[in-house]
Amino acid sequence: MAIRRLARLVFIAVIFALVTMVASDLAITLNARDRVYTDVDDLPKRQVALVLGTSKYIGKTPNPYYTHRIEAAEALYKANKVSHLLLSGDNAHRSYNEPWTMKRDLLKAGIADDAIHLDYAGFRTLDSVVRAKTVFSLARFTVVSQQFHCERALFLADVNNIDAICYAVASPQGWAGIKIRLREVLARTKAVLDSFILNVKPKFTGPKEPIDGVTATEL
Repeated sequence: MAIRRLARLVFIAVIFALVTMVASDLAITLNARDRVYTDVDDLPKRQVALVLGTSKYIGKTPNPYYTHRIEAAEALYKANKVSHLLLSGDNAHRSYNEPWTMKRDLLKAGIADDAIHLDYAGFRTLDSVVRAKTVFSLARFTVVSQQFHCERALFLADVNNIDAICYAVASPQGWAGIKIRLREVLARTKAVLDSFILNVKPKFTGPKEPIDGVTATEL
């Protein structure tokens, strides 16, 4: 009887976990409706774009996630859809610095140095989104990333009273895309738990670094 009871409890726990994951995934997708854009011409103007970081290479191969985000940041700036780029990513050690790598490539693309701002403590999407508000004094901006990532970022923005939209760039297709999407289900479940149950905050919070030139309506 004890084994049956344990098996029943395990079964219930597994079903609950699956329902939670599916519900979190669906809710985050629906929450982002009408705020994710794929055409530069349709994207509303906002002064700042938050470009979410990732590694430039996977091994020795260029990472398409990185390449698409950098190309999108360049396109938005040159189309006058944004006037500032906040590059947020991991700075784990001297040889791995996502924000500086992004800045270097954007400078090569002709983006003005004073239009580029770096957040070296964007260790996770939550850190990047929340720090944009608490450290860089932004309560309104455009996120740049792949669509699945955009949707989670917009959810985190909503939870933290940030007015965000997203410019979604191309995602890799095939098996690589499927694996990323499956991992995203887990990431979304964690985002919900972090927001409503665990009350997780960014690893580092300050000091404040307001972006010069951003008007009061953006603060």
